Amino acid sequence: MADLDAFSDIVVQVAGIRASGLKAGSDGGISLMLDVSGLAVSERDELEARLKKDLEQAGATSVRVMMTAERIVPRLIAVASGKGGVGKSTLSTNLAVAMARAGRAVGLVDADIYGPSQPRLLGAEGVKPVAEGEKLVPVKGAADIPFLSMGQLAKPGQAIAWRGPMAGNALSQLVDASWGNVRDIVVDMPPGTGDIQLSMIQKHKPIGAVIISTPQDLALMDAARAIGFFDTAKVPIIGLVENMAGYICPHCGEVSEPFGSGGAEAAAAEMGIAFLGRIPLDISIRLASDAGEPPALGDGPIASAYAAIAAQISDWIDARKANAA
Repeated sequence: MADLDAFSDIVVQVAGIRASGLKAGSDGGISLMLDVSGLAVSERDELEARLKKDLEQAGATSVRVMMTAERIVPRLIAVASGKGGVGKSTLSTNLAVAMARAGRAVGLVDADIYGPSQPRLLGAEGVKPVAEGEKLVPVKGAADIPFLSMGQLAKPGQAIAWRGPMAGNALSQLVDASWGNVRDIVVDMPPGTGDIQLSMIQKHKPIGAVIISTPQDLALMDAARAIGFFDTAKVPIIGLVENMAGYICPHCGEVSEPFGSGGAEAAAAEMGIAFLGRIPLDISIRLASDAGEPPALGDGPIASAYAAIAAQISDWIDARKANAA
């Protein structure tokens, strides 16, 4: 019969970690304890079955696996605007992808109940989440980003005509899901500052908010309202992003500014918040997004712009975590 060191080596090979409390009984049975924090229920069951099989093949007459898990409460990062049509969902997608590419354990919630677009943006249309117990299991999208959206639960093209409480309950199901080892969740907020946004803030308070605006004055007025909304709710503003900031003609190379230039940066300075960067008005963003291939997955200036903004957000999160320690 194999000794405890041999059994421990098998646990390392199967689980990737050493077991605590590994013991052998007088009857040849083995008991062990594993920390399975971050694993989904199905992954835990699969791990337990494989351990039992391999340890019994190695000579154990029986195997008892006890599992412990630290409860991980992911941090929520709200991406918001005071109005629709400024590119909030596209920014949310690409921030999540850029953060994941930088090595962060990140997920995404499409909180835009009435206009969900993340299944298209993440290339996972028609893929529905399953439930484990009372919790939904996120679907994997582009870059293996786990995400949940009402667009996965409603029929294609179906209008969701829900009052505020129903929409709020649906949003809670998306946030309170089985997120595994996800530490940061980007939340694609609905446009505006209404009942759903208020319910989200009160029940699932984000650690910070990223505000997106185009450079034009009208959009900046609405962005200022969104900033005021989060200030009132005592949610810190991480910074402001300027979207659709200039168009480079693919034929002549001339730069035009259909929505103005520098307005968001000037507004950020005036309000005393960080300016996180600009994303240009570029047809490649639209084409890639419609195809479910987020531009942040690639290389070049567009991907670099998203990566630079995501890096500032990540630094803000880490600094806040360090200060709280």
